[in-house]
Formats: sequence, structure tokens, C-alpha cells
Amino acid sequence: MGNAKDFADVIRKHQGLIYKVTSIYTNNEQDREDLFQEIVYQLWKYFDTFRNEAKISTWMYRVAMNTAITHLKKSKRSPSSVPLPEYLLSASDTKDEVFEERLKSLYLHIKQLNTLEKGLMLLLLEGKSYKEIASITGLNPSNVGTRISRIKQKLKQNMTNS
Repeated sequence: MGNAKDFADVIRKHQGLIYKVTSIYTNNEQDREDLFQEIVYQLWKYFDTFRNEAKISTWMYRVAMNTAITHLKKSKRSPSSVPLPEYLLSASDTKDEVFEERLKSLYLHIKQLNTLEKGLMLLLLEGKSYKEIASITGLNPSNVGTRISRIKQKLKQNMTNS
């Protein structure tokens, strides 16, 4: 696709995407930094293979999520509930404490989901369509819709019970 300058521009423009993936799939700052570096490395490694058949962000999500999942499998860690990073909680312009508490609770419950479910919810919360999510995850759009519906029910039940 391009050279080192093009790659650096793409990373700069889409670094928030990488931070979101690392935040969902890790539990502490050191792991986030390690995963961030691994994702950037994998993106660089395959940058020349990007063929513009999808949006660059779709391709980046796919690489980032696959890298995060591989990273989890290699380290054989099971996800656990941890406090959210402050920047996730301050994403809202509103100072509504009830809203912020619900958002915090939602992310804590999302972190308790399995690997695929976390990714699906991350992409849904990013405003991706089922078609885009399917392209990133390798699932078909109908399967994405079914899974997301089940995840929403699971989250609703878990949040009601807590």
C-alpha cells in the first residue's frame, strides 16, 4: 500500500481504534502497552498486503482483534473484572452521574464476556453495521445479528442481577 510515512499517518489517524481494542482485551496498563505494540507490529507486517477492498479501519479492526485474541491465547489469561480506564468513563460530554455509572457498569459487564462477545460489542458500540462487523470477524451478517441479540439479553440480565 505504501511506505513508512503512509503507515505512520494511518496509525496516527486510527490510534483510538487500537486503544479501544487494547482496553477491552486487557486488564492493566502494562498489558495494554504490550498489546498496543504487538498490534502496531502486526499492522506494519501486513501493511503492504492491504488491498483497499475494505475500509482501512475495517482491516485494522480485523488485525487488531485477531492479534488481541491470539495474545490472550498465548498468555492463557482469563479475563476478569477490573476498573475501567478514566478516558473511557470521560468519553461522555454529560456530567450526569447516573449515566456515567451505567456506562461504567456496562463496560465492566462487557469485560466479563468471552473473547468474541467482547469484540462484537466493541464494534457495535463503535457504530459498525452488522455487515461491517461480519467483515471484521469473519461471521455472516445474520449470525452477527443473532449473536448480538443474545449478548444484549445476557448483558441486560447480568446488569439487572448485579
